Amino acid sequence: MKFFRIDLLTLLISLFILNSCKNQDTVGFTLGTKGNLSGSLIDTATVFTKTVAEDSVVTSGIAKCPLGYINDPIFGVTQADLITDLNLPGMTSSSGNVPYTLPAGTITIDSAVLILKYSPGFYGDSTSASQYTLNVYQLPQRQTDGATYYNFTTWGTPSVLLGTKSFIARPGTHVIIDSAATGKAPVPDTIAPQIRIPISQSFLRTALFSASAAQLNSNLIFKNNVKGLYITINRGQSTGTGGIMMVSGADSIAVYIRSASGTVIDTATVYLPTISHASYIHNTRSTVFQNAITNKTTLTDSLVYLQGLAGSRVKVSFPYLDSLFSNKNVGGVNNVIINRAELVVTMNPNSNIPPYLVPLPRLSLYELDIAHQRVELPDATGLSTADAVGAFGGFFLTSVKPANTYHFLVTSYIQNRITNKLIDYGTYLAPIDTTNTTSVDITPSAQVAARTVARGGYVNALGAKNSPYSMRLNVIYTKIKQ
Repeated sequence: MKFFRIDLLTLLISLFILNSCKNQDTVGFTLGTKGNLSGSLIDTATVFTKTVAEDSVVTSGIAKCPLGYINDPIFGVTQADLITDLNLPGMTSSSGNVPYTLPAGTITIDSAVLILKYSPGFYGDSTSASQYTLNVYQLPQRQTDGATYYNFTTWGTPSVLLGTKSFIARPGTHVIIDSAATGKAPVPDTIAPQIRIPISQSFLRTALFSASAAQLNSNLIFKNNVKGLYITINRGQSTGTGGIMMVSGADSIAVYIRSASGTVIDTATVYLPTISHASYIHNTRSTVFQNAITNKTTLTDSLVYLQGLAGSRVKVSFPYLDSLFSNKNVGGVNNVIINRAELVVTMNPNSNIPPYLVPLPRLSLYELDIAHQRVELPDATGLSTADAVGAFGGFFLTSVKPANTYHFLVTSYIQNRITNKLIDYGTYLAPIDTTNTTSVDITPSAQVAARTVARGGYVNALGAKNSPYSMRLNVIYTKIKQ
């Protein structure tokens, strides 16, 4: 017997998922003149959940670099430091070696600033209660060109302080600067939101304007000598709970100079670009969070913890799928077709969380293959539009019932599981960045800093776990007539 998908059937069935559920309810509806079909709803599937540490994540070459620190009352303290190279003026990632020729005349440095442009994704406190102090050091060892660096890569102890800046995070506020040269009328200029850190003029004079001809003619020699920059939060001079900023790694040091040749004085801005970059992420987990990761004594947890910046993910298991369809009225998994299956994850309701610690805007759901490599769920493969990605789900929803939930469409995944076309080598929920809107990301990301505390799985055999906020698998199926 052949079965054909009916769009109206799928649409009507989906409406029942969002309403109150009754175990083994019959969902009846009429389809034109073709008679009555019915689907049954199961919302009592056992779901096991465990918080586990996230895999290591590559931080070199990413578009958004985490920088800052945050003291989370539930997760603990997380800090992200930024490491960049420093290049001769005119260098780009694809230009090859570009020798630098000094301006003619006597050069005077008026000022110099390291520019760090904000990228979307700031997480934490942007009020005056949190004041940040960033220190810029000279790297003790430079990055290796083309090397891959991870969140755990350490860089030695920086000792040469090149600059410092205290500020309140304003990731959405444009900056007004005076772009005129010294001695001339001010020229206000509005530029993109950014952090501007004053940099030592003596360092720049030694590194560039008084450098040898060999160092100015070879970017490699230049980088070997200046090594690069290590940018980190000065915790002792910062206040409040803090936050994690996302900044663009491809910025520069802007040096404002005057060059005098006799009575002729010219002004210019020289930019030393930063091309290669990486973030070093380190944390001190709270006792509650650490215990959740290391707990091996229970089959499932009532609370689970998802943290960005390569913090944590959640393993999700459905151990008794076969038994859902084993009663005498159904007759086993070979007698059913899954019309719709949906995993619903609910944030733990807690009024004590500061308002700026908003939940993760998006989660990913993926599985492991036989080699324990991450692969997309069948329901997530082949997606190429924002609408299709939205259909798979994973976005934090506040306007649906129940509110403050994440929903994932897992129809094909459950169908393949009950028919043994898929073997469960591990299925995981994980934080993911919202930048990509055309596919489902499954690789760990350092480009999202938010976190979520959610309710753990629904365990039908252990009544204490069955709260209205438990993580649930809702399945609507149709029994095949034999």
